[in-house]
Amino acid sequence: MKLERKKIRMTGVNMTFAIVVLLLLGIGIIMMFSASYAIAINEGKPGYYYALRQAIFGAVGIVAMVIASFIDYHVYQKAWIAVGSYAGSVVLLVVVLFFGTDLGTGCKRWLNLPGGMTFQPSELAKFAIVILFAYLIDVNSERMKTFKYGTLFYMLLLGVIAGLLMQQPHLSCTLLIAMMGVALLFIGGAKTLHLVLSGLVGLAGVALMVLQKVLSGDQTYFLTRLETWFHPFDYEDAYQTQQSLIAIGSGGAFGLGLGESRQKYLYLPESENDFVFSIICEELGFVGALTVILLFLLLVAQGFHIATHSKDRFGMLVAAGFTLQIGLQAFINIAVVSNLFPNTGISLPFFSYGGTALMMQLFEMGIVLNISRGRYVMNQNTRKKTAQPETA
Repeated sequence: MKLERKKIRMTGVNMTFAIVVLLLLGIGIIMMFSASYAIAINEGKPGYYYALRQAIFGAVGIVAMVIASFIDYHVYQKAWIAVGSYAGSVVLLVVVLFFGTDLGTGCKRWLNLPGGMTFQPSELAKFAIVILFAYLIDVNSERMKTFKYGTLFYMLLLGVIAGLLMQQPHLSCTLLIAMMGVALLFIGGAKTLHLVLSGLVGLAGVALMVLQKVLSGDQTYFLTRLETWFHPFDYEDAYQTQQSLIAIGSGGAFGLGLGESRQKYLYLPESENDFVFSIICEELGFVGALTVILLFLLLVAQGFHIATHSKDRFGMLVAAGFTLQIGLQAFINIAVVSNLFPNTGISLPFFSYGGTALMMQLFEMGIVLNISRGRYVMNQNTRKKTAQPETA
């Protein structure tokens, strides 16, 4: 029976998407408590220190998500917001190079905030790229097949962010933002040939920046990452990867049991942060790790469902962009802790410790939920009856 789009009806939020987000957050806080307990005690803090802070950040983030779900997402479809968020992220990425802190990683990625908190400007950069690209692609929708308006200008915008991130250096975030940007251009209608050629030029640019650092004597970061990636058990510098693989292998099918991890007792560095997935594998086993992965896949599927049912191009691009951000970041993190990718330092959404990142992620999910409120309602020609809106 032939169906056609008839009108737009405002509906409730996509409850499946909301429930999956809350499930990931809830499991994340539980695993945070387990993974961070020994570290907190070793630092002279209560065992629940990191988990409690993460729970507070999560509560604030949920409030932000709920509020964002009621604010019409078209408020972000303004030039001053789109351009301003991008310009602000560029300024902060410059500031962090001069005044940032490395938190023991050797990479300046954080700005100190009052109350002992820190902020990663790269989190704002992720948000800015999605909003700005969605705005510009919508404005230039009729010219996206041209190289100038459909590819070149966007690549220049990505190049500025990528260049600043590589100065930290933050290779994984550079890769993530580049993948998000290219995916949005592809979804927005840019020519595949233009994207491929621009991508090759971008890769060449990254290679030149890495080569420049190597020739200038600053080769330790990149060469160490590559050497320890190929031979993790042959180098002391690969200690973190070694302990991560041991934790993953120790879990077996069903894990050692919640709270029973051995590697979290100061063997695995950053077990409460970038490597929390290793603790999930050790305590919950293959079944638990697979459950977490399936939840991320369900979130991505529902996010794209919301995007494809959005009432306009801008909403579709924003929903797709934020969904890609969470999905790609989760994939890269899991690939890193399992040594499929080099150890580059990227957090697992909703799980890794980090207040500003968690609140930003939940706020973005609130925007996606608001987009899900307005959907196309299909009308059957023969029966003259409007079908009920989906309530996925």
